[in-house]
Amino acid sequence: MKTARRSFICGVATIAVLASLRVRGQQTKRLPRVALVFGSVPVAEMAGADPISPYARAFVHGLRDLGLVEGRNIIIERRSAEGQLQRLDALMTEVVALGVDVIVTAGSPGVRAAQRATDRIAIVCVVANILDLGVIDSLGRPGRNVTGIGDSAIEGKELQLLKEAAPTISRVAVIAYHPFPGPPASWRVKLDAAARAMRLDILWVGADAPEELGVAFDTIVRERADALYALGTSVNIKHQHRIAEFALTQHLPSAGFADAGMLLSYGADLDDALRRAASYVKKLLGGAKPADLPFEQPTKYSLVINLKTAKALGLSIPPALLLRADEVIQ
Repeated sequence: MKTARRSFICGVATIAVLASLRVRGQQTKRLPRVALVFGSVPVAEMAGADPISPYARAFVHGLRDLGLVEGRNIIIERRSAEGQLQRLDALMTEVVALGVDVIVTAGSPGVRAAQRATDRIAIVCVVANILDLGVIDSLGRPGRNVTGIGDSAIEGKELQLLKEAAPTISRVAVIAYHPFPGPPASWRVKLDAAARAMRLDILWVGADAPEELGVAFDTIVRERADALYALGTSVNIKHQHRIAEFALTQHLPSAGFADAGMLLSYGADLDDALRRAASYVKKLLGGAKPADLPFEQPTKYSLVINLKTAKALGLSIPPALLLRADEVIQ
């Protein structure tokens, strides 16, 4: 009887030890770590389970919808260059040193900085004209450590809409990054061609940092541009209200950021793209290779027209254009 009792006690003790080890193993299991790095979104607006930034919120909610909840089964490292693009290299080096499993970023400077920092860690990006960056082999088979949602050039379409809204314009100042050395990027060539087809003259103005915007504005005034087009660069996104105020003060019909006060905007829905980026993270954490995950095209585009700005400029927006708008700001 004593032997049986001893055996029973030993069996219970063994089960208890095994259970304890199992729980301890579960507690110490490493959670996958994902870096979310933006060029212009304030890091304070990226925080929490319901971030203020619509872009960060779309990504975090996208993960949650796929069962990846921060603190429970995933860790999100948030970083932002706060509009100072020269900080991106240091930020990418920092998250690589943390041993993240995936880096998620948006915009060409972020992609370039991420790939300079690592050729091993998977990079998921939301970026226009990805083929111009030379970081993948093809859209169908990226072949390296970069994948994501890559937009084709649609700048010609937005320029066309600006011409429809303000038919008398003839010289459009385009605020973009300074061009890289060498032949012009294909999207610049296409935009110039689209402008010529509409009998528009393009004035290229570079701004890679916030302090360059003042010089850009002076150039636009000096060169007598009669319209303004701000591309979705990190600097322009960060300072969109400043650009919109300048355009309105100078009485320039403008395209780029209608929500900030420019006349109109047209482009891919970035909220949707970043939500879809979460699905790439899920696949990569599940064992997929970025080299094998094709770049997807955006599926949602939006036209926004600011009638308040149109009124201030003395413009009457054609009814046909208003009917095509996804949103009209009164």
